[in-house]
Amino acid sequence: MTAVLVINGPNLGRLGSREPDVYGSTSYAGLVERCTALGKELGLEVEVRETNDEGELIRWLHEAADGRTPVVLNPGAFTHYSYGMRDAAAQRTAPLIEVHISNPYTREEFRHTSVVAQIASGTIAGFGIGSYELALRALAEQLTNG
Repeated sequence: MTAVLVINGPNLGRLGSREPDVYGSTSYAGLVERCTALGKELGLEVEVRETNDEGELIRWLHEAADGRTPVVLNPGAFTHYSYGMRDAAAQRTAPLIEVHISNPYTREEFRHTSVVAQIASGTIAGFGIGSYELALRALAEQLTNG
């Protein structure tokens, strides 16, 4: 099985209680369960991580680059301003898909800019927790078909 990291930035551990009208009612544990279950179906060994710490997220991206590990990345608020995270993601050695639960372009203007989008393999946004499932399916397709 191919190892895949699903990395989540700040506040995503609060899914289910954080603004359910925006982020839905699925808990973080539910997200982990859905990602790992779909991963098994797709032949992927999915590990889901979440941090509120920018430095830790950067270290995980370095780990992924060093291990040639594909990544599904929801940077959370770091999406809009973390050039350190962007530079770490740019070192990727395998596909990296940026994912967002909500559609940033339908929200506040500051959310319309992603520092990651230019270096990601692709971006999926606006499909709730399903955004992660779409990202994992796209990743599996990329890994299978190059």
